[in-house]
Amino acid sequence: MSLQEQIIAELGVKPTINVEEEVSKRVDFLKNYVKNSGTSGLLIAISGGIDSAVAAGLCKRATDELTEETGKEYKTLGVFQPFGEQADISDSYATAKAFDLKHTVETNIEEAVNEIALEVEHGLKNIGVHKHISVPGKGNVKARVRMVVQYALAFEQNLIVVGTDHASEAITGFYTKWGDGAVDITPLSSLNKRQVRMLASYLGVPQSILDKAPSAGLWEGQTDEKELGISYDDNSDYLEGKTINPEVQEKLESYYVKTAHKRNTIPGI
Repeated sequence: MSLQEQIIAELGVKPTINVEEEVSKRVDFLKNYVKNSGTSGLLIAISGGIDSAVAAGLCKRATDELTEETGKEYKTLGVFQPFGEQADISDSYATAKAFDLKHTVETNIEEAVNEIALEVEHGLKNIGVHKHISVPGKGNVKARVRMVVQYALAFEQNLIVVGTDHASEAITGFYTKWGDGAVDITPLSSLNKRQVRMLASYLGVPQSILDKAPSAGLWEGQTDEKELGISYDDNSDYLEGKTINPEVQEKLESYYVKTAHKRNTIPGI
């Protein structure tokens, strides 16, 4: 078995999908998880990007169906988490409107992140390192603070925290360990980015979100494809078992090997 075949098998990506079946399967997955957990519903952070929009659509369908089937109220809580002023925050609200989310809250993380960054700089100074926290380092703090807030809200509301990671992110490790990767469930995990887009079109994700360049939004001007140096088309082709440019394949597989620690369980002895 080639490394490509091993990766595809590990991540569970299909070469083609039936969108309606995939939506139904993932909604059922969410419903069963909520019922078995004894919780009151789902929490999804809505960033304004396509992945969280798809996850939000699936969550809302799941909790609506649970409410209808059981007579007990289940909810999806949509959480908006800007850092100060977020240029595309309107896309987060547009997602909530598109899926008729009745429960939403905005929690601005700027003050908390800046306080943590300041404490890190004090800590560095105390060990003789006089520098500001790095841009990527602060980006990781943002991702982790967002999850702290999400879990605090989920605890108080008895909700399950839903993640948006998918196979195209997993293969490159393009998420923050114990940040956006720290969730309870991931209903998109066996889809590549192309397939996520297919679900987005089917579910009715707003066009402004479908058209925008994918970005983690951790610093100004950041885009996924520019940072990785690999297009999502190539990434998706690879995960569908297709032949891609050998140099791109080598780079993609190197990301996979280098970021294995993000996908593996915590080592111990």
